Amino acid sequence: MRRWLEDEIIAHGRLPLLCFLIGFIVGFLFIRLSVRLIRAEVKWWPSNVVADGHHIHHAVFGLIAMLISGVAIIAIYEDGTQTSGAWLAAIFGAGAALVLDEFALIFYLKDVYWEEEGRASVDAVFVAIAVTALLLLGLRPLELINPTTFRDDPSPWIRASIIASALVNLGLAAIVIAKGKIWTGLLGLYVLPLLVVGAIRLSRPGAPWARWRYTDRPKRMERALERERKIRRPLIRAKIYVQDLIAGKPSIEHALSGAEEELQRKVHAAPPAPTHVVTHAPDR
Repeated sequence: MRRWLEDEIIAHGRLPLLCFLIGFIVGFLFIRLSVRLIRAEVKWWPSNVVADGHHIHHAVFGLIAMLISGVAIIAIYEDGTQTSGAWLAAIFGAGAALVLDEFALIFYLKDVYWEEEGRASVDAVFVAIAVTALLLLGLRPLELINPTTFRDDPSPWIRASIIASALVNLGLAAIVIAKGKIWTGLLGLYVLPLLVVGAIRLSRPGAPWARWRYTDRPKRMERALERERKIRRPLIRAKIYVQDLIAGKPSIEHALSGAEEELQRKVHAAPPAPTHVVTHAPDR
């Protein structure tokens, strides 16, 4: 473990990134434990922070931690050590966790922490952890692009090929996202084969791609609907159970019923693209 840390992390300058990830995970687990204890009204645990009768959400403290640590990282950029950067990165990660834990509140502009919409916060945290872990493993978006080659190689043909490969990556990612496969599109920017597979396979039935391409192909739309019902149902059940486990109300029954409700909302054929009718004003 120590050799891996030295050879793969420290030697490549990724110690601050690792500390960011650790700080993020620790901060997220701590705040989730804290809000559960507060909701359960445990006497020995501090209650919500209130100022003049107004509840101060923990996203505020997260923003303060991110601002202080972020400015400090910038201030020591030239003279700081990797160790000092790692400590500040851990603080920044913990602050980011506090902010993303209330992502749903920021997105919906209302307190939906314990409601169905509050699951968006858990999704945001999962995305942040996944992206950071991929960066920690040495992967980077648009993996075919080598910035060193682009910068050092004077050949315009080499640079043109690098730009072309980047455009192909982005084009495939756009297709995959248009097909409603957000996670595949995100991870595919790091692992190109995922983009290729996602671009080839059927679109999700309610996605823009299905509206553009499947409304006049009923058999293909029916295949997309059937695949959504068969494949998505167990995935949605597992996702809801994990979200509830983190959010505070784990229940197998709720995962089953929640999956069916989400499928009823989302598994439907996309409506055809609207047709614009141009009307002319009568001659006077």
